[in-house]
This record gives sequence, structure tokens and C-alpha cells, in this order.
Amino acid sequence: MGNRLSVMSSDLNGFEGLHQAVQGSHVDVMQLGRGRLRGTLSHIGIGDFSLSVGSFNLGVRTQRTSSDEKLIVGMLLSAEDRVSHFAFDMRPADVLVIPPAVEHDGIFHGASSYAALRFDLADVATMFAGEARLSDPGTWLAKNRYRADPAIMPVTTGRLQQIVSCLAQHQDSLTEASADFWKRAIVDCITATIFQSLPADEHGTLPAALRLVHNVEDYLAAAESRPVHVSELCAAFRVSRRGLHRAFHDVFGIGPVTFLRHKRLCAIRNALRASSPGKTTVSATALQQGFVELGRFSQYYRALFGEYPSETLGLRAAGAPPLH
Repeated sequence: MGNRLSVMSSDLNGFEGLHQAVQGSHVDVMQLGRGRLRGTLSHIGIGDFSLSVGSFNLGVRTQRTSSDEKLIVGMLLSAEDRVSHFAFDMRPADVLVIPPAVEHDGIFHGASSYAALRFDLADVATMFAGEARLSDPGTWLAKNRYRADPAIMPVTTGRLQQIVSCLAQHQDSLTEASADFWKRAIVDCITATIFQSLPADEHGTLPAALRLVHNVEDYLAAAESRPVHVSELCAAFRVSRRGLHRAFHDVFGIGPVTFLRHKRLCAIRNALRASSPGKTTVSATALQQGFVELGRFSQYYRALFGEYPSETLGLRAAGAPPLH
């Protein structure tokens, strides 16, 4: 199946709408708070990958039966009152693991919002390759809660909501080449809390930093203009994020995230220099390269090249020769 993006959104006008709170998984819902339950529910699909995002204004109790064979990894995005899942009290940005075929009981005492991934347990081997613990399906067989660091909580939840909003607005313009990047970016937002909870690397011999970096550069060259997410590199080279960061910092003095950002900025500059305002826009080009916040993207671009992307496009329109 291809990696084309689909986004389905609906308004909630009663607790019944939450029966499909997670795409493909039936949930029994009982309303606890008084009044008319209102909210929104969105399902984002990229190939077989599924993300559900919901919000509602009243307290509810949710129960999921044990017939579902999929793994669900969810994040609480916001809550005005207490939220509990299993025996865990949840705070915003906390991550909940619901293993396959496990009954789930959740209680929301007030208005809340959440995000949830649903996928096959077999997928974790490739999704988290390079992270020995997370790539082991056995890690996900027990219900668990990962507590978020309060310092990263607003960044994590805010970025996920920005990504979902942006994809909903531009779903028809997203190419298959960039869809995998956005899928990995979504997974990263929800699992950032888990990565922050992992212990430091304690054993294992990493490839020499220079050799690893050269291999990564060859991989990026083969990808051509397609944006590559850091988790894709970890999976491709079977190296942990900490190991990849160490190698790039040793060679370039910057981490792989910054390096990849610079590569994507260079790809955007090439695209803008090769086109004209009538045939492309800065926002469309930035989206294909994985930038969701245009204001921040413009700052990154200007800091690296000394001009705004609109200026680059304007210079091309004024007759500057294309970049070869």
C-alpha cells in the first residue's frame, strides 16, 4: 500500500462518537459529566499507519475489550482534571502503552484531549530499530505508563498538534516521498517521553564515528531530495539515537537533527533557486521537506543563508541564473 495521506475529521455531538476514539478499535464509553458532550475527532492515515486525535468537554469513562490484536501507544495532550488509565494517574505528555488483547479502563474526570497510535506489534522492530529495548516486541507486552519531563511537555504536545493541523490543511499536496518523514515525526512526538526515560547506553561497540557519518551521507545522497528523519537513520544503521548523536557531534560538532535540518534547508534553497514564484510557493516547498512552522523555518533559513526564502525565490524571479 502506498504512503498517501488521508485525514478524516468530525465533530462530536454526544459520547457515542467516542466509540471510535482510536481508529479501528471499538471503545465502550459512558458519560460522567453533566451536559452535552462536544468535541472533535480526527483520524490520520499514512498507508497502514494510523493516528487518532480527540478532544471532549466532559468527563467520560472508556473501556476497550481484549479482542483487539493491535498495540496502542497513546499520549494525554491536555486535561482540566484528573485522568487515570489502568492504575496510572496521567499528566499531559505522559505516554500510555496498551498491549494487544489487553482490556483497558480509562477515566477522564473533565475536559481532555489525547493522541493515540495503533499498529502491529511486529512493526516495532523496524519502527525503533537501533534502540535495543524498544525494538524488542516483548517490551510492549506489559501495560505501562511513561512519565513526561515537565520541561519538554509543552514542546512535545504543541508540536504534535501543529503537525496534525498542518497535515489536515495540506493533505492533498503531500507527496509519498515526504509522507514517511511525517509518519516518523508523529511517532517521535508521541514516543519522545519514552526515549527520555531510557537509560544511557552502557555497552556495545559503535562503528567509528567517521565511517558511520560517511555511511549516513551516502544514504542521504541516495534519498536525493526526499526528507529523511533521524529515526529512519537509526533504523537503517541499527544505531541508537545517543550513538548517532555522538558520532555526528564528534565529526561535525553538531548533532544529527541539526545536520539533517541543514540538509533539508539546502534542498529547499535548491528548489527555490530552480523554480519561480508562479510555479511554486515557499510554504509548499517547506512542507515537502518536513517544516511545519513557517515562521521558525524562515528563521532557520535566514540564519543559515543570510536571506529569507521569499528573497531567494524573488531573486530567481528577477532573473538570477538557476542553481546547477
